[in-house]
Amino acid sequence: MKTSLKLFHWVPRILCILAILFVSMFALDSFDPRYTIWQQLQAFFIHLIPTYILILFLVVAWKWELIGGAILIILALGFTPFIYMHNYAMNHSVWISLSIIGMINFPFVLTGGLFVLSHFLKKKNRVA
Repeated sequence: MKTSLKLFHWVPRILCILAILFVSMFALDSFDPRYTIWQQLQAFFIHLIPTYILILFLVVAWKWELIGGAILIILALGFTPFIYMHNYAMNHSVWISLSIIGMINFPFVLTGGLFVLSHFLKKKNRVA
């Protein structure tokens, strides 16, 4: 039983870190040779603002699994319509837009669910 608790403790944390790294890769498009290095770095750090916010939510989830997991789920589901509309306006394809939502939002919904599950498994194990 201890091994499964350790697994449910670490899997959401590792998945969330990987999902944040994936989202962070999108900031790399801020580098453009037409701009100075300082302008490129400024744009890069501005593009990383979602990463900073996600790291903050990961810290919350690390400390308080139930609250952090709920925040991650609500955040991912809340941004779904905006991400869909933005991508649909760019490519005019429902399937491409849905696949992009799946790639960006699903890892955070899954991670949030695993944080919540980990919270309840630990609570159940403490009582037993």
